[in-house]
Amino acid sequence: MSTPLYSALRAFQAADPLRMAMPGHKGQSLPPLADYAGIDFTELPPTGNLYAPGGPIEAAEQLWAEAWGADCCLFLTGGSTQGVHTMLLRAAAPGAEILVDRVSHRSVHTGMALLDLRPVWLTRPWLAGAGVAGPAEPDRVEKMLESHPNIKTVCITSPTYYGVLSDIPTLSHICHTHGAKLLADGAHGAHLFLTGEDPYRGADYVVTSAHKTLRAPGQSALLFANAPETLDGLRWASRTFATSSPSYPMMAALDWARDYYCAGVGQSRYRETCASVARLRRDYPALTPEDAPLDPARLVLCVEDGFRAERELQALGIYPEMADAAHVVLILTDCDGPEEIARLRRGLDRLGLRGKRRPAGIVQPPPPPPGRQKCTPREALFAPKEAVPLERAAGAVAGEEVAPYPPGVPVVAPGEEIEKKVLSYLREIGYNEKKVTIMQNR
Repeated sequence: MSTPLYSALRAFQAADPLRMAMPGHKGQSLPPLADYAGIDFTELPPTGNLYAPGGPIEAAEQLWAEAWGADCCLFLTGGSTQGVHTMLLRAAAPGAEILVDRVSHRSVHTGMALLDLRPVWLTRPWLAGAGVAGPAEPDRVEKMLESHPNIKTVCITSPTYYGVLSDIPTLSHICHTHGAKLLADGAHGAHLFLTGEDPYRGADYVVTSAHKTLRAPGQSALLFANAPETLDGLRWASRTFATSSPSYPMMAALDWARDYYCAGVGQSRYRETCASVARLRRDYPALTPEDAPLDPARLVLCVEDGFRAERELQALGIYPEMADAAHVVLILTDCDGPEEIARLRRGLDRLGLRGKRRPAGIVQPPPPPPGRQKCTPREALFAPKEAVPLERAAGAVAGEEVAPYPPGVPVVAPGEEIEKKVLSYLREIGYNEKKVTIMQNR
């Protein structure tokens, strides 16, 4: 029997890696999926229909909306990408300008291309001592809306891959004052409602990936919205991008996860994890709330060579979520108890990081400002393209996003000119692709 993927996954599982990456269940059992095949149904009278009103699915979605503090919730089995595309379709008309967070995930860029939206970029301040982008600035958002009064949709990422949180309640107030809707890409923030705060209050739409930080299987996600949006409206838009055969086990896992965190022990365990992360930040060189408002469950180590530190941790059986030139990002969840924390500490001690100061002058440079937009994202998506070596791309127009992955945040957006300083930046941060895709005859 030849099963290369299945065999590779089983071999990796047998090696007992310390999973400091998504998914949030960290390989621990998920009770609703113990009999996966037994609950793998399709749309039948007893099971309900994700895209029809009533039934057990809508009842489960409403319980999630109440737990989150939203007016409605839609289950997603295509990850946050499906939710991003859905909320963009609902919030902006074709051809409209939209104020877009420059640290947005590539799904925002593909959504704009599919829906023919025109980005106006919102850049963020660079936290020089930390080497990451800071929160979206409310004053900057207000100035952009004042200078672009036709913009009625704003899309903000919170938290970022590095755990930096923006003040969504304040941003939503500013947006609403200017007659604009606020869309929050909270793909990495599914657990934040458990921390005793209300980080997404006021947002018109919030999409979040349950699988990233909760006990939920890959691709399971949630889209929340507030009035005047309706669940019927979300269903209609989601069908444009989603499979017509959503996974019932995935939706059942979402239902179970909400009960586990809201009625079970999940919330208290998550708060214990947050306390453990706070202690780790004190003992090892890391981003702290003194740098910026942070996700309390994300550990971002600040080191001299993030790629080397990642390799050394992997050699010890510890697998971070990602690394860059100056950071190692580790995702911790309520599945990381005392044993996992102790194992992580032993690994970090082996690297000599206990009590070590952050490097003086973080070497991670800020990305260059956005390049000149030569065409719309949609024109770039459908244009003839070719792949060329990085060194030959200067002056060309990007046919798709140039985005180190993870985190999947484009350095060059589709339709932008690829400038020499961008190529220098990509080399400096150790970009892991040899070629870029450019538009022909541009």
